[in-house]
Amino acid sequence: MKNIVFSLLLILISISCSDDFLKPEPLSFYSPENIFVNREGFESLLITLRKDLRQENTEQKNFLAHQYAASEIGVPWLQMDFRQLTPTTDQYQQFVNQINTIFSIVKNSNTIISRIDNIEWENESDRNEILAEALWHRSYWYYRLVGNYGDLPFVKEEVTNAKLDYKTHSRWAILEKMQEDMEWAVQWLPESAVKGAPTKGAGNHLLTKIYLANLEFDKAIGSATEVINGPYALMENRFGQDKDDQLKNVIWDLHRPKNRNLDENTETILAFIDRYEAPDGARSGGTYTMRVYNCSWWHTNNGKDSEGNRGFIDNGALYDSLGRGNPDVALSDYHSYEIWKEYGNDYKNTPDLRRADINWYDVEELRYNNPNSVDYGKVWDKNNMDIPGEYWARFYSMPFYKTYVPNHPDQEGRPMGSNGDWYIFRLAETFLLRAEAYYWKGELGLAADDINEVRKRAEAIPISSADVTIDYIFDERARELFLEEPRQNELNRVSYILAKLNRDGYSLDNIHEKNWFFDRVISLNTFYLRADEVSILGWHPYIEPHNFQWPIDDNLINANTLGRINQNKGYVGSERNEPPLEVIE
Repeated sequence: MKNIVFSLLLILISISCSDDFLKPEPLSFYSPENIFVNREGFESLLITLRKDLRQENTEQKNFLAHQYAASEIGVPWLQMDFRQLTPTTDQYQQFVNQINTIFSIVKNSNTIISRIDNIEWENESDRNEILAEALWHRSYWYYRLVGNYGDLPFVKEEVTNAKLDYKTHSRWAILEKMQEDMEWAVQWLPESAVKGAPTKGAGNHLLTKIYLANLEFDKAIGSATEVINGPYALMENRFGQDKDDQLKNVIWDLHRPKNRNLDENTETILAFIDRYEAPDGARSGGTYTMRVYNCSWWHTNNGKDSEGNRGFIDNGALYDSLGRGNPDVALSDYHSYEIWKEYGNDYKNTPDLRRADINWYDVEELRYNNPNSVDYGKVWDKNNMDIPGEYWARFYSMPFYKTYVPNHPDQEGRPMGSNGDWYIFRLAETFLLRAEAYYWKGELGLAADDINEVRKRAEAIPISSADVTIDYIFDERARELFLEEPRQNELNRVSYILAKLNRDGYSLDNIHEKNWFFDRVISLNTFYLRADEVSILGWHPYIEPHNFQWPIDDNLINANTLGRINQNKGYVGSERNEPPLEVIE
């Protein structure tokens, strides 16, 4: 925790992230003054920013894992009680100190933005393209920051000296600045770029989210339409590495890591690159999808056979397929079962390919794999558990088509979820964003049309305009975008929209006490509905309305001795808040 104190305030001083960044060093060949002298120098930092996108869905404590653990789709397995989440205690899941990592990424964006005119550009378009991408990255990460934490200081330039007088800006002021930046940036982002770099399509997709957050619904429709009418199309036919496997389907193909950045995949707007075969230092530790989201079926205490002995072992084909599930995010019945109940169907007989049997591994398909067990080869029986009534909290169905990222043939070690490319933005989400904009305008027929574009590819039954509600749109997002969207951020965005519109009893005046995020989560998430029935490692699942925003690290606030960084209401320290700044100078 010792470095957190300096994360926003002092880490911005240095280009590097070394532990001794406060130590004076003479200028070297690698100093900023020697790097940012031409386009290539600026592009070297853009490459770092593109690499930083991998933090969304690689390593065990990745950012999207937090998004799903704080939603109706799941809970943080080892920190189920959000009452324990405070500005000074981060427990296991690191909801609090994520702010420090993101601000360090923003620092790199600001270095480019602040230094862009320190040289004389031979070609003005080179300058503008570099600046446009830097603004994209800053806006992307600030969208995540305001979603996680709400009101924050807006750091708009490179900080070269210790700064202890930050003040909080309102999320509305930050969103307005982001909108202004991105409206300029989309004019200069390229139509096409190297894999992993944002394009004009990625710019308009991000701008659509910002427009929605700012209640600019007509503009959101316009920017989404720019993407939809651009060089993209939903993938409707088999493609990629497994296209000749007749047991699979196009949904499976769409989510194979090697297929995400294929030229033939016209649905990809932006996907980060993470390959096991890359040199050391150019790849992450892996996606960890099989560790983070799959249940711990293999664990000695969970998978006992009828004699009380070990029915499952961490070895063999089943282990290679499902991996060593922890899980860091335990999935709720809402995602596994409830959203598939449509038109008289359920998860077992829905025509929706996103819930096809080949794409999921259901608990009733688990068979004991310990050759020494009396029940070897038999279907897992929940009654063999020490506490059979807790089966739902320890065993759940797994979206295999998303989580399955097997070890590379040359890779040793436990199967956790290996390296693989991953979507940041995909065209299916653009349709659902435009559908949401139509919904807010009351144009439900057009909203249904966009939702049906996504459902048609999945062979799901089309809906009518009468089915369109904001809850239905987010059910559809859950069906389509699992492990792709920042779920908590998007739920949060809608909470603010409803509050600003004073709809359904919501208001900005008491949003930390009553909000759509909480009402939706508490009504749909199985864990909270059964909070009194289960205690996992001493935790009872619990969440409160103010947890729709996470606490801001107290170290960050206390080190800012000459200014005031506000704490989110509901957390200790918020009683000292000052009115946030409503304008970014």
